[in-house]
Amino acid sequence: MRKPRDFDSELKALADKAKALRERRVRQLGELLAATGADALDVDVLAGALLHAVTVKDAATKEGWRKAGAAFFLGKGGKSAGGPSGQQSGTLPRDGGAASA
Repeated sequence: MRKPRDFDSELKALADKAKALRERRVRQLGELLAATGADALDVDVLAGALLHAVTVKDAATKEGWRKAGAAFFLGKGGKSAGGPSGQQSGTLPRDGGAASA
């Protein structure tokens, strides 16, 4: 006879994993801000820039930003990410750190 599944413990484990992923994402965003020097910006300026970036629809502009970001992670940008691979330990990977659930 099969053992019944413990849905409550499975749901708790999934919730814990989701919380850990959210915390990791927030930590990585903070590391990205520090690595790019954006942590020196005034909070209002940074928020305004991010809000503008979210609303931009121009594909060419977004592609330019993507290329600049990729160059940053490869260490070819204005500020080097450091390290032999061009990426600091703990910074976001080139795919943006997206993790599947």
